[in-house]
Amino acid sequence: MGHTGVTSPNFEFLLEVSRILARYARVEDACEAMHDLIANATQLERVTLCILDRTSGELRVGASSDPDLTAGGRVRLGIGPIGRVFESRMPVSESIPGGTFLAAPALAGESTVGVVSAFHRGRTATRSDLNLLEGVAQLIADALRLRKRVRDEIMADLQEREPREPMKQEAPLSASIVGSSDAMKSVFQLIGGVASTDATVLILGESGTGKELVAREIHTSSRRASGPFVAINCAALPESIIESELFGHEKGAFTGAISARKGRFEQADGGTIFLDEVGELPLAVQAKLLRVLQERVFDRVGGSKPIKTDARVLAATNRDLEAGIKAGTFREDLYWRLNVFPICLPPLRARRSDIIPLADHFAEKNARVHGKDIRRISSPAIDLLVSYHWPGNVRELENCIERAVILSSDAVIHSYHLPPSLQSGESSDTAPSSTLEAAVSRLEKEMLMEALKMTSGNMAAAARRLGITERQMGFRVHRYGIDWHRYRTKK
Repeated sequence: MGHTGVTSPNFEFLLEVSRILARYARVEDACEAMHDLIANATQLERVTLCILDRTSGELRVGASSDPDLTAGGRVRLGIGPIGRVFESRMPVSESIPGGTFLAAPALAGESTVGVVSAFHRGRTATRSDLNLLEGVAQLIADALRLRKRVRDEIMADLQEREPREPMKQEAPLSASIVGSSDAMKSVFQLIGGVASTDATVLILGESGTGKELVAREIHTSSRRASGPFVAINCAALPESIIESELFGHEKGAFTGAISARKGRFEQADGGTIFLDEVGELPLAVQAKLLRVLQERVFDRVGGSKPIKTDARVLAATNRDLEAGIKAGTFREDLYWRLNVFPICLPPLRARRSDIIPLADHFAEKNARVHGKDIRRISSPAIDLLVSYHWPGNVRELENCIERAVILSSDAVIHSYHLPPSLQSGESSDTAPSSTLEAAVSRLEKEMLMEALKMTSGNMAAAARRLGITERQMGFRVHRYGIDWHRYRTKK
């Protein structure tokens, strides 16, 4: 808006004030922009906007072109023209040497939350000049009231979620599996229920969800914990040797069999055998496995003497075995023998509350392995981790964190240490026109968030730390959609 000599609070002017207020999280940060609008669009001078500091109870100058006032300064209540308007709660238009002093209180119900004042030089100011300031003051009061209501609702919600009485420290749900989401609590309950038995367990879930960890947890929680835990990946072995691997072979059973060899079932006797990717077994081997489950005996390849086994069978697959039955690639009778006690593991995208604890766990683990000092994960990096859909599940997360640990040089895992797949599209909150712009935007946003974290959400202190003005800080926070409230430390 140019200098148009506005003398009434017309719709366009007040709409622009509303837009300014909407651009800033804090009304205090919008004062400078509102000041510039009033000064440039009207004939008013010495424009001053004061906001009540709710913490200290003092009236603070948000922005001013009055030579006797400075931004951030304090106005004494009841003292001076602005202080008297604040206490009286009444608008003022009074003649002073050289012109007219105008002021309007910002009223929010029974409370006064600010004052907007100005000086009109020369001729006597009209009622329209005061109406303009009253309109701005009312918009400020409404904005402050709305923000207070939102804060109160958030605090009430947080208080409802907090336990009313101190809770006893619970034992970890699992010694080896990280997770406290509702989905994982259900899994832990199933593990606890079946571990003490010898029932065959079929662990289902996408690749990378931690099926072998669950199998090991069942074994270590069972009466067989002192016995061996033997794991075999059925998909990693060629069909020609999978039978020998599982059941062993006699000397001379096939070319290259120069001596007898125990199979995995014999090695697991008295303990647990874990058949990973059991859906990949060829039909001939499925038949022999069915016999083991039914009769607890098997024959070595090339042998004729039945061998008894006391190995508990745990199996896992990421395939749809029922679809395999229909396609003729998996035996139905074996399916029902394996599916005595199914446990279905949720994908990582269905347990997002576990992402950060898992990331911390993998950061500590890989820091020890690679001899690095990793103290924390930055907020922007956390945002990327939580927003990503993780098609590779926990295994992909572990690989990402290991990569970031290796790249980190300042004891912090930053967003730019994460793979490009996490930083594409909406997950990175950037739509750059060039690689340079992407890097600059990402770094700028991260520095803003880090400064807010270090100053507990104090916008002014964060701006000083970054060497920019509060107005620039407010603009950048709005530009990147950063919610500064979440960095406020609850005292």
